[in-house]
Amino acid sequence: MSSTEKNLLDPGFELTLRPMRYPDFYERYRDAIKNTWTVEEVDLHSDVTDLAKLSPSEQHLIGRLVAFFATGDSIVANNLVLTLYKHINSPEARLYLSRQLFEEAVHVQFYLTLLDTYLPDPEDRAAAFDAVENIPSIREKAEFCFKWINEVEKLERLETKSDRRRFLLNLICFAACIEGLFFYGAFAYVYWFRSRGLLHGLATGTNWVFRDETMHMSFAFDVVDTVRKEEPELFDDQLQQQVTDMLREAVEAELQFARDLCGDGLPGMNTESMRQYLECVADQRLTRLGFAPVYGSENPFSFMELQGVQELTNFFERRPSAYQVAVEGTVDLDEDF
Repeated sequence: MSSTEKNLLDPGFELTLRPMRYPDFYERYRDAIKNTWTVEEVDLHSDVTDLAKLSPSEQHLIGRLVAFFATGDSIVANNLVLTLYKHINSPEARLYLSRQLFEEAVHVQFYLTLLDTYLPDPEDRAAAFDAVENIPSIREKAEFCFKWINEVEKLERLETKSDRRRFLLNLICFAACIEGLFFYGAFAYVYWFRSRGLLHGLATGTNWVFRDETMHMSFAFDVVDTVRKEEPELFDDQLQQQVTDMLREAVEAELQFARDLCGDGLPGMNTESMRQYLECVADQRLTRLGFAPVYGSENPFSFMELQGVQELTNFFERRPSAYQVAVEGTVDLDEDF
């Protein structure tokens, strides 16, 4: 079989970029390079002053939020290296995955810097870094991630249709549920503070993480689209039900986190509004995957609708935040929150 006849998930390790089988993946890699930013560009000094203004309930929310951030992207990076890079048999795609790994490292550094800035007490920082073990709402989300990692951990090659379904479920979990739901839930808390004129530094870094995560999702969904075209028999009613159940489980895990963060509710932010938001996002992910939405909820957060413009120049910031390097083109408004 020639290289042009191979499918994306066929076992092997293609090395040659010419002839290029999946040029769109290569273009995604090139676009990602234009989106380079560094943690040193994020100024957190004013955040320290803002933190002192927060109520005890708001300080609890921020503490839980940065504790989740401290481990979330590390889990994503581990799965990227141990699963995605291993089984997506395209050198063009692996170029993009290599770039994504760099971006995950920048995110981890950003969250490390957040913790060091927001939690000056060493014991508080240690507890935050150990959140997966000692904070039940974060542990539940981590266990959800690990369940889908474990499903493919021992797969050396995707030899059978069953193997490929298991891989697809892992890929969809990380794109739609973890990067596309858990992180989007976290972003909503950040932009709620920003809508009140608070924590500008956190919002600045989050703007750039948001853009990265949107690109990560788009790449993963492109991989799903490619596999659907090459092996349509994998996308049957069983897979649709598994994906729908997975997203329902993710919504419930994120709601547990919301109950922990919001308690009895805060002005403009409570568990019920977060439920509506998460259900709306989950429906978006299902629709993008070609599956039927299940909730029918609308986004209750007007401050997240504004996020669709990708913050080309954010008036809250001290300088323009259009951090793309020599990039041209239009903004994708489909991933609006």
